[in-house]
Amino acid sequence: MNDPVMSKVTTSKHSELSKPKTINEHVVEIVCDSGEGAQKAGTLFGTVSAKMGNGIWTVEIIPAEIKPPSRSREGASGNRIRVGSSPMTNAGDKANLVVALNEQVLYGRIAQDAYSEETTILLENVWASDPTSSVREAYASAVEDFTARGYKVIELPLHEACCELMSDPRLGKNIFVLGILCWIYQRDVEMANCEIANIFARKGEDVITTNQKLLVAGVEFAKQHIPFTYEIPKMKVEDDLIVTNGNVAIGLGVMASGMDMVAMYPITPATSASHYLASVFDKAGGFVHQAEDEIAAVGFAIGASYAGKTACTITSGPGMALKMEFIGLAVMAEVPLVVVNVQRGGPSTGLPTKVEQGDLLSALYGSPGDAPKIVVAPATIEECFSIIITARQLAEAFRSPVIVLTDANLATGQAPFKRPVPKQEWIAPPIDQTDWHGETFPYAWNEETGISPRPVPGQKGGEYVLTGLAHTAESRVAYNPQANQTGCDMRSRKLAALECTLTPPKVHGDDSGDLLVVGWGSTIGAIEEAVDRARAEGFSVSSLHLRYLSPMEVGLEKIFPNFNKVMTIEINYSDQPDAALHPRPSQLALLLRAHLMREIDYWSIVPGQPLGPAQIVEVIRERCSRKKTTRKTKAALAAIVQ
Repeated sequence: MNDPVMSKVTTSKHSELSKPKTINEHVVEIVCDSGEGAQKAGTLFGTVSAKMGNGIWTVEIIPAEIKPPSRSREGASGNRIRVGSSPMTNAGDKANLVVALNEQVLYGRIAQDAYSEETTILLENVWASDPTSSVREAYASAVEDFTARGYKVIELPLHEACCELMSDPRLGKNIFVLGILCWIYQRDVEMANCEIANIFARKGEDVITTNQKLLVAGVEFAKQHIPFTYEIPKMKVEDDLIVTNGNVAIGLGVMASGMDMVAMYPITPATSASHYLASVFDKAGGFVHQAEDEIAAVGFAIGASYAGKTACTITSGPGMALKMEFIGLAVMAEVPLVVVNVQRGGPSTGLPTKVEQGDLLSALYGSPGDAPKIVVAPATIEECFSIIITARQLAEAFRSPVIVLTDANLATGQAPFKRPVPKQEWIAPPIDQTDWHGETFPYAWNEETGISPRPVPGQKGGEYVLTGLAHTAESRVAYNPQANQTGCDMRSRKLAALECTLTPPKVHGDDSGDLLVVGWGSTIGAIEEAVDRARAEGFSVSSLHLRYLSPMEVGLEKIFPNFNKVMTIEINYSDQPDAALHPRPSQLALLLRAHLMREIDYWSIVPGQPLGPAQIVEVIRERCSRKKTTRKTKAALAAIVQ
């Protein structure tokens, strides 16, 4: 691309002498006040890195308030990007490099244990000469503190440099920082310019040109001010890849599945899925219905599904609470429905921008009465795409709601995966409008599977009264004991029928050993990396990840006895096992205990951020060491007895 902006990128004498250091991976953070564009800069850096052949995983750092006060520790906003020469499956542990636009937001991240003594901080120094004395003093004190903590602090005049290009540097400093990172990590500047042109396409040529100039200026600035550069080798990849986050992957899955309608009400962190669909869905023949509230959204989706074409509704925890009565209706009336719950912290408004896995029991048991439903959980961003296709198929095959549990970690995280090739079998066949089958009832349940044929409006002879009341096979309201018992039996039997089609999950590591770590959802990357590290240290540990939670995965009763201890790791609340009063286990542990009637250990925390591999390695060491201590104690007691 012969771009006049590109021609301004030159190589300084300093840069000619410095050879990039080859590394396998780095964790980079950009942190600033809300509204300064760190998420966009991080997304662009991650996208360029992925397109250059590196593995990436990104995590957005979003404050709970929409517009928190500037220079506040609680208002830290930004993006974490883990980039490496192999696939990145999680956000990693401590950051290697952080670019901070003020010193206070760094304290917000320090409180979350994001940095180590090896972390390099590139710090905006405009605050050193701020007109307000308290700001100058706070900045000087922070720099002294950061140095005392062991961080490598490099103060940079970013504001001054950006003033040469625009009157308000706050509106463009993020792209200037992107240029700095492109130089440090030897990113393709031309590719970054193309991504800028794409992301600002709707804002016009002037905005694109200004941001491209900022990018190049950041590169030139870094050449003069940054004394180090890195090179991260590319992955060995033969497949064509796409780079996206989990919410976009959900949107792609909706379109690939053949669903034509998504009804939702905006809610963090699910909203960007509807934003994406609203921008492209019409090209696939679909539309997004923004309802007046969460209840209206699920009601609209059920109405569309009843009409013959399965619909989807996307929400988060508080929205799920509001939708539960209607989901119960879909269970009772046996109307196919796909519900995506992008989990966040709770209860109530809780942690609206933070990750948690606290909605598992709610998804299973939130509806009144006995309302069995299919519940699945993707573990990766790629699975956010594929599981929506499966969910639509299951909803129609079993005439049931299917709840898909993702979370904020998957929703906003970016990762590359193999470009999907559309298949005809993903899409539902045309709505059947042939005459209904004689005397067949609308709930002619198969005694073995609980599944019944599904009449849709427009089929001659298939008319029936849809009801949320207990009913007979003929869809007649019935309160007699046998009718209600039969309806409950048949709805439950559908889950048993689905369970018969499942295959046992694969164990990561050896098929037997001292410890089996069991997880679900977005924790897979951190768990498996931790298990691999622990195994390298000599610990006999493996892991297992569950995607089907209702019905539960099969074969667990044969897998678990091969390990001396089974432990779940989750991001939801549990009391510590050694709590003075009777401890509450984590949610998956509780389910597995009930399902298998055996003791299941557990470890869970609710920090509002993704788990890191190092955290999990420490837990594995502790559990395995505890076991060794117990063995020694038993051996000593046996010797005394003898």
